[in-house]
Amino acid sequence: METLSFEFTAGQPPINRALVGCVGSGDLEVLLEPGVPGTLSINVVTSVNGASARWQHLFQRMFDGQTPPAMTVDIHDFGATPGVVRLRLEQGFEEVGHD
Repeated sequence: METLSFEFTAGQPPINRALVGCVGSGDLEVLLEPGVPGTLSINVVTSVNGASARWQHLFQRMFDGQTPPAMTVDIHDFGATPGVVRLRLEQGFEEVGHD
């Protein structure tokens, strides 16, 4: 198990929080909560050691050219593919009211 932390510039926090996915399914679980204005903090607990660069590139691609909401995001990963990670994050953003 490895724990990774990432920070990105963000806008204002959303009002809502969300929980998407289910780690027990061999997928991943994402908890999104309102955060500190201006900062998006992402913490990843993953079963895949040595994947920090993969996560960093995924997040950079997702947030390139846009301002994400200020949130604290906790991801519990069970080896999900980058496509599933992106899908779950997009689902979470939609649930908290950010498209």
